[in-house]
Amino acid sequence: MSRSAIQASGLSRRHFLGATVATTAMLAVGRPGPSFAAGRELNALMWCDHTDAKLLEPFEKRFDVKINVKEYQETGAALAILEQSQPGDWDVFVVDSVDVMRVVARGLLMHLPDAGMPWRDIFPDLRQPKLHYKDGKLYAVPEKFGYNAFAFNNKKVDPGDMRRADVMWNPKYKGRIAVYDYYIPTMEMVALGIGIKPREMSTAHLPAIREKLLEIKKLASVIGDVPTVQNALVTGAADIIIAGGEFVTAGLVAEDPNLDWTLPKEGGIRWQQAIGVFAASKRKNLATEFVKYVVGPEGQAALATASCYWAMPANSKAALDEGVKKRLRWDEQPAFIANSYPYFIPDPTLDKEMLAVWQEFLQA
Repeated sequence: MSRSAIQASGLSRRHFLGATVATTAMLAVGRPGPSFAAGRELNALMWCDHTDAKLLEPFEKRFDVKINVKEYQETGAALAILEQSQPGDWDVFVVDSVDVMRVVARGLLMHLPDAGMPWRDIFPDLRQPKLHYKDGKLYAVPEKFGYNAFAFNNKKVDPGDMRRADVMWNPKYKGRIAVYDYYIPTMEMVALGIGIKPREMSTAHLPAIREKLLEIKKLASVIGDVPTVQNALVTGAADIIIAGGEFVTAGLVAEDPNLDWTLPKEGGIRWQQAIGVFAASKRKNLATEFVKYVVGPEGQAALATASCYWAMPANSKAALDEGVKKRLRWDEQPAFIANSYPYFIPDPTLDKEMLAVWQEFLQA
């Protein structure tokens, strides 16, 4: 989630997960960042879930290329890196889908060949032409997505309660609720719980959202970043995470099969990633082949189960086994996608007011 979708009170989901898991993984496979020596190489500006050897090595062997990865956490940081780089230093870029047009407006991405992309296999609701096309030209392809909804221990809560948004302020769970400290998806989840769709949110709705947040605060045992709330769920300090999802629990099910996640009937918040090629790349053809690989069945399987965080592949034909699909609630995806809402990016006025409410919630 980028700064257009990043909280002022903390950093993004990827930052926290990357800090706890993926940085170690990246060092383990020896990928400290881009190398600009001569040779057949690709330099990629990506997120922590793209640093796994199981994703990179098949392409490297197939095309006799070395992929140098530099990890970043949010779009503003990536733009700062680009400003300090020379034209042509970078080849591949992974970015929030909601930020693709922001990057295209700066002339940073080349348009991609539509024909080479697996559009028939990408979940229809993820295609979103307004996010990936400009003037009829494709600039980035959806590659991974997931949800802010509810994560929980299914042996310590009633799973039926997890299908109701009002579980967030149910006194039954006093002292057993953790809240992900990211104001946009958490406040959007509260809005859904009181019948307000994220795209309809306005300053007029904030008093009602504030009231429910303060109810949640009385019940919460933990408010924090992803590692904090994840640890609370694992240790039993909390049994529910508000605004959690598959990215919190799916990769841990092998260790604790009771960890689970779902969307309530009122819906959840859907985040989405995309991949593209830099306009200044000196290796455009090879970079485009890498994009095709990442969004193809093999690359999608590795990306979905990355050590940094698991989440849903955009390609419905991803080569995943049944155990992995079960953890990702694969069979429920058509309903989940239909009942989820893309990140609503507030305008500056609403954003400021939302942050003020969130700070009051934190300090209550």
